This record gives sequence, structure tokens and C-alpha cells, in this order.
Amino acid sequence: MSLMSGVQLIPPHKINAGMPTLEVDSKRSISRYEFFPAWFFYTPVVIQSLCQGMYYGDFRLPLVVNPSIKLSGMVGESKHEIMSLAGDIAKPWVSPFITRTKNNDSVESQAQAALAVMNENGLFFPLVAKPDLGCRGVGVKLLQDEGQLEQYIRDFPDEARFLLQEKAPYQAEAGVFYVRQPGEAQGEIISITLKYAPSVLGDGLHTLKQLIELSPRAGQLSHLYLPRHTEKLNWIPEKDEEFQLAFAGSHSRGSIFRDGNQYITAELTKKLDAILHDVDGYHYGRLDIKFDNLDDFMKGEKFTILELNGASSEAAHIWDRNTPLKAIFSMLLKQYRLLYAIGAKQKKRGHKPPPLSSLLAAWREEKALTERYPSTD
Repeated sequence: MSLMSGVQLIPPHKINAGMPTLEVDSKRSISRYEFFPAWFFYTPVVIQSLCQGMYYGDFRLPLVVNPSIKLSGMVGESKHEIMSLAGDIAKPWVSPFITRTKNNDSVESQAQAALAVMNENGLFFPLVAKPDLGCRGVGVKLLQDEGQLEQYIRDFPDEARFLLQEKAPYQAEAGVFYVRQPGEAQGEIISITLKYAPSVLGDGLHTLKQLIELSPRAGQLSHLYLPRHTEKLNWIPEKDEEFQLAFAGSHSRGSIFRDGNQYITAELTKKLDAILHDVDGYHYGRLDIKFDNLDDFMKGEKFTILELNGASSEAAHIWDRNTPLKAIFSMLLKQYRLLYAIGAKQKKRGHKPPPLSSLLAAWREEKALTERYPSTD
């Protein structure tokens, strides 16, 4: 019997293939809290963190939760360095990538050098380009050919690193929040978020701009979508032609998040235990994952890890349109209690927390870079 009994899946070859059908209610197509300012949600977190810091006698404990990652992934962490922690068991589950640093050579020569390394590593177009240091989908682009690669390099900040990663063979996407206490063999999945790429469906009559404005959800977020597709706004899609509005799987970039906690299984948890035991020092964070279908994903099969995020990760299911405000605060506060509890154990195991000044320095570096990255797809 299917694990997905009673759940209607989006047909194969569709933009969100392998996912449950996305229901959009015109009266409640976005969460009323989804785009509130961060301070609104994190003020209680800061107050609790001050109390936790006093209780444990150290405000820096979250910075050693993942001791092999810079500042545990609270800010300024390198995607390359985190994914390079994967050992022989974990590596096959991480989407292949190469890392490049923009230098003073001509854009054309840098592109040719990147193509040579891609060829050595079996990477081919289309592929995903993303900054090595960044968050919330900033600077992520889908590259279809050499010309787009050259443009990405041209637009990228000097002396900054970026990744070129294989485009996953799957279309379904989830954010899986995993926590494992130091010294314990088994971890826990505390959140699964199903991530839907937003799209509109052509009718052969309306332009793309009109379709966006008429969409129950996209019409409320047209400020996110219209600037990305300026060259196609007057294009009229054919009847039943599906057009994807955003590529990066971040709700701040327009992706649609749904609570997927009902799909947490012992089999998936066991598989992540095996993988993440082979990622040195990884105890807390969200995995961005592409998968084939929910049946196999719940069995711990047919998926690939796009990114491993650290201590500043969010259990993103809270941005489901139906999540009540009380549940949002409850999950955020739970996350940060776990951060301090795990950090306290790591400190007892001999991991020395870095000074808080390093957190500020990393934040400044990241902020300065993200302001210069290319636009996001």
C-alpha cells in the first residue's frame, strides 16, 4: 500500500512533479505573517537567548553547535567548506559541485577554465550557480549555456567564490530540519517543509504580466516576480502551458512553503543519521533536498542534498499559510533552546566558543558581499 494513500500527487513532468497537489485558496493564498519583518519574530528569540546565556553562563554556545563549521553556520559560513565535510558515505548523497573564485583574468578565460573543471568532474549544462557565502537564495541562478556562465562571472564580485552545482534530476523539493545531540547515535527530524516553485498556467489569451496579476498568490507578490521577467511580460503562453516564476527555493524569493511534518518517518530519519554521521561535526541544521517522489523520499530513497545549512537555519514549515502565530513563535523558541543545550554539551566536550566579535565581523562580510551578487532566478 502506498505511503501516500489519499494524497493526490502532481503529475510527472510538471514543475512540482512528485509533490502533493498544491491547493491555492484565493482568500488565503499567502500566510498573513510570511512577510512580516524579522524583528517581529526574533525579538522573543533574543530575549530567550539572553536568559539561556545567563542560565548556561555563556552567550556564545550556539557558535559551537556544529564545531567543524565556521561559527556553526550562524552567519558567514562557506557552502563549499560545509559540503566538503562529507565523507565517503555522505558524498554520494550530495549534489556534485565545483567551486570557483572570480579573479582578474578575462571573463572568457575564467569561463573556459570553469568549463574545463566541469568536464573533469562530469558536470554539464544546465547547472546551478550560487555564491559560496550567502543565504535565502541570494545570487542563485540556473545557467543553461556558456554565455550565461560568462554573464554570471561578469556580474559576480571580484575575489569572491561561487559554486557550480549539478541541476538535480528531481523536481520536488523539501527543507528537512535535523538535530542530533552530541554523543548520540540517533538524531531527530523536527521539521519538513515542502517547497513549491510558483508558476502560472497559460490560457492562450492573457500575457504573462496579466496571468501574474490575476493569480491569487502571485498577484499579491507581483513585486517579486515582475522584475525577473521583464523581457517576457507581454508574451502570451499557450493554453495549459506552465511557466515557472521563481527558481530559488526561498520563500523570501517567492517560493511557496507548506507544512510537511506529516511525512516525517523513521526510515528517512535513519537514512539521514547514516549520512550525517559522515559529515564531520554536523549536529543541527536544515538540509535543502530535491527528491523524486514522496513515497520513496519517506523511505529514505531517491533524493539528493543541495545544501547543508547550519545554526541560523529555520524550520521553514512555519511559513505555511495555515500556521498560527503561536506555533511560529513556539518553533523558533524551541530551535534556540536546542541550540544552547547542544552548545553547552559541545563546550563540555572541549569545543571552545569563539568571541562574539567574530560573529559581527562575519555578518558584515556577508552583508557587504550579498549586496553585490547577481539577481536571483
